Amino acid sequence: MNDGYNVAVVGATGAVGTKLIEMLEQTNLPLKNVKLLASKRSAGRKLLFKGEGLFVEELVPESFDDIDIAIFSAGGSISQKFAPEAVKRGAVVVDNTSQFRMVDDVPLVVPEVNKEALKKHQGIIANPNCSTIQMMVALEPIKKLAGIGRVIVSTYQAVSGAGAKAIEEVKQQSREILDGKLPEDLTTGILPVASDKKHYPLAFNALAQIDEFADKDYTKEEWKMVNETKKIMEDDQIKVSATCVRIPVITGHSESIYIETEKEVSVADLRACLEDAPGVVLEDDPSQQIYPQAMNSVGKKDTFVGRIRQDLDVTNGYHMWVVSDNLLKGAAWNSVQIAESLHELDLVKI
Repeated sequence: MNDGYNVAVVGATGAVGTKLIEMLEQTNLPLKNVKLLASKRSAGRKLLFKGEGLFVEELVPESFDDIDIAIFSAGGSISQKFAPEAVKRGAVVVDNTSQFRMVDDVPLVVPEVNKEALKKHQGIIANPNCSTIQMMVALEPIKKLAGIGRVIVSTYQAVSGAGAKAIEEVKQQSREILDGKLPEDLTTGILPVASDKKHYPLAFNALAQIDEFADKDYTKEEWKMVNETKKIMEDDQIKVSATCVRIPVITGHSESIYIETEKEVSVADLRACLEDAPGVVLEDDPSQQIYPQAMNSVGKKDTFVGRIRQDLDVTNGYHMWVVSDNLLKGAAWNSVQIAESLHELDLVKI
């Protein structure tokens, strides 16, 4: 009988890592021990788990001895180096970086959509991009109802997706603007992308660039949404286009999604299928000004859907507004749900 799993959290002191600990406190996954791992710099810190102080340990290959499930959220280079090591030592890896998402034999999983793909795992499972996850949760029930041939999405993404330093930069810029500084004199160095050539202020602004620009002038973030959607839906023919925008909201990604279905359905049918869908909360009553808001999503595991309406010119075209906490459903909670699904499907050998 399974008396619980030994679970490791890699990147335990980061923004997503701390949320992973929080989600593991709430999970129904049977836990035996939880090990917190991070860089040598963070080793020795004490973090609370269910009221008990756990010391953060330095990440080394031997960290994965006796670990059953390892959840990674410490950057792609760390996953590249240590995830295969964890698998070699007997762990199943749930990776929250982009390192393995488009590798053919690595399942890319949103449990409400395609948890059966976990049965094909060979030790590593990839957690999709935050903006892709919430879109998949909203689109899957519609796909089942009416099929989907085309998706056009514009995102309004929170700054927490760029990390703690980006949050502090936006807060600093806001103070500077309120103190009367001109845009050209604001503190910049991280956004839109720390590694890129130029940096711009995000406070009181919107930046139509998330990650670096890539093929055909789409950013890497936009390509992630395109390619990950096709992989999760197992449909290379679906047409997907994305424009990803960073806005000065701390937490909670919002998305305006336009879809063309394979058969025409009523807006009432769409609302009904979403209302019954796992992981979805329908907030859609224009007469009462009810629709999803980023601020209201913070700390919640669900994906919120509203503003559902038929396109004015395309009979099988529909618009919707989708919001979710990017650190929870967009990262930590989806990772823990994958671990729960592995347990449910008996896919962890202990």
